[in-house]
Amino acid sequence: MTSNANLQQRRVAAVPRGVGNAYAIFAESAKNAEIKDVEGRRLIDFAGGIAVMNTGHGHPKIVQAVKDQLDKFSHTCFQVTPYESYIRLAERLNKLAPGNSPKKTIFLTTGAEAVENAVKIARAHTKRSGVIAFSGAFHGRTMLGMALTGKVVPYKVGFGPFPGDIYHIPFPDPALKDDGAQSLKILETMFKADISPDNVAAIIIEPVQGEGGFNIVPFAFMKALRDLCTKHGICFIVDEIQTGFARTGKMFAHEHSGIEADMITVAKSLAGGFPLSGVIGKAEIMDAPAAGGLGGTYGGSPIGCAAANAVLDVMEEEKLVDRSNKIGKLMTDRLAEMKKRNAFGNRIGDIRGLGAMVACDLVKADGSPDADLTKAVVTKAGENGLILLSCGVNGNVLRFLMPLTAEDAIIQEGFDLLEKTIGQAIEASAKVA
Repeated sequence: MTSNANLQQRRVAAVPRGVGNAYAIFAESAKNAEIKDVEGRRLIDFAGGIAVMNTGHGHPKIVQAVKDQLDKFSHTCFQVTPYESYIRLAERLNKLAPGNSPKKTIFLTTGAEAVENAVKIARAHTKRSGVIAFSGAFHGRTMLGMALTGKVVPYKVGFGPFPGDIYHIPFPDPALKDDGAQSLKILETMFKADISPDNVAAIIIEPVQGEGGFNIVPFAFMKALRDLCTKHGICFIVDEIQTGFARTGKMFAHEHSGIEADMITVAKSLAGGFPLSGVIGKAEIMDAPAAGGLGGTYGGSPIGCAAANAVLDVMEEEKLVDRSNKIGKLMTDRLAEMKKRNAFGNRIGDIRGLGAMVACDLVKADGSPDADLTKAVVTKAGENGLILLSCGVNGNVLRFLMPLTAEDAIIQEGFDLLEKTIGQAIEASAKVA
């Protein structure tokens, strides 16, 4: 019989250590918000493949769309013999993207590839080179993606030097209820000391930081950045790779702030588990690169486009934007109750979320970040049958990314397991101490 332990041994021998795994638990099958491992054990999925499975594992409509496409063809390369599903998906996203400006969309394969192409397009449009990102940001593991990412460990260690003309400013500090005023002051100083705004091609930001800790960008700060970019002719790129497709209670998270981005990077839940990413942007900006300057062999895969068109159908038919808000309230209410009624309540710090993009901090008795407890909770959760992820610059944030199609009963069961797990982890740490 195949076991998790056996597969872990094979994995260690065959796969580089740089590819990390949250768990030594190997999936055999999955349905909606549940995974079955190779030993037949049932697990509740609060990770969603890192925000990829907003429409759940194995949604029948998406599976059928992919099967139908496979019966026709699996690949021709859009740059050689294009196909209607790519165009139809682009039309739909152009219509869904916030703002009244005419839009165009290019499809690629990974989130990092979307970010790289957005920067390429911004540089082609502005004829400038500088790009500004934020501390705590995550924009991918390619060389440019790492340069833009605002977190050294583990993403940048040993991989430099990185591409130049990349700058970082502090992300508004959520612990201080920072509205972004200080970040704007630092940005203005940067324009005087490091790079003129006339040399900046783009500013890129996640409307809710993912790896950085599920920190929500103050809406007024998003508007201020939009105004500043307009003033200086800078492309404003909103990275919606983790936040997009109904996760935050809107189709796109920056809708909450009422702004129109120049470009939006998308991936993850766009195609319900099939590799597909894209850049949606204002038509005049997207047309800046010359013919042949954009593309990729697998970019806009027919399989991915078929899946993504089905994803958009499911999101509309099952009203997953509304569902996201309901799940978000369920989670924040449950976390607040957990904090109130348990002896370990003082170890749960800030609870925050936008729609169903919810997180909580785990802290020590003095309120400082507790990365060790967070790591122990994630590990113990897997033993208890709950797949869970952590994040945050201090490594002390639990994030919740279950499918938006998950039933209330499954979500409640998952939080029952979480409550049990936190108690067990704290008890175990007390014995060690």
